[in-house]
Amino acid sequence: MTQTYPIEIFYSEEDAGYIATFPDLPGCSAFGETENDALSAAQKAKEAWIAAQNAAGNPIPLPAETHKFSGKFLVRVPKDLHAHLSHAAQRQGVSLNQYVLYRLAQ
Repeated sequence: MTQTYPIEIFYSEEDAGYIATFPDLPGCSAFGETENDALSAAQKAKEAWIAAQNAAGNPIPLPAETHKFSGKFLVRVPKDLHAHLSHAAQRQGVSLNQYVLYRLAQ
């Protein structure tokens, strides 16, 4: 089964052309004078990148979009930071989780 990998294309002033990259495939990129040229070259680069990884016995990462994210993660912080955040949340009248989410979103 062939995976579909997200691709990013941007114009490079330095190269005077378009660069296409696959964020999920480290180092896999291609160049084109137009966006379409870069996209076409990128598909060939992706195939070559995957073939080289297979030949070397390296794992091929799954596209990030296939990962299931729960929205939950654990972060260990120093006790004084925990206390500071807890007091700030209390002053705002919200839970610690709500307060930290608010601060992360800023």
